Amino acid sequence: MAKVCGSVASATYAESSSGSPTFLNLDKPYPNEVFTIVIWEEDRALYGGQPEVSFANTRVCIEGFIDLYRGKPQIIADGETIEVIY
Repeated sequence: MAKVCGSVASATYAESSSGSPTFLNLDKPYPNEVFTIVIWEEDRALYGGQPEVSFANTRVCIEGFIDLYRGKPQIIADGETIEVIY
């Protein structure tokens, strides 16, 4: 478990991709993101229904298990709290 914080530099809802993920890319926009928070379609309602809009250009923290996808670190936000920092 780890807590990761960063600024959402880009946010994308990949509706046509398998699982319809939402990607919140921290500190630098895709494809140069430092860290990614992944929200699967079935969890979007937990994050306001449009997390790519509600978290865009905010500073956030999430706690969870970090794994690598194609060499880049990510946390799957399967019900984990995404905290907006003001």
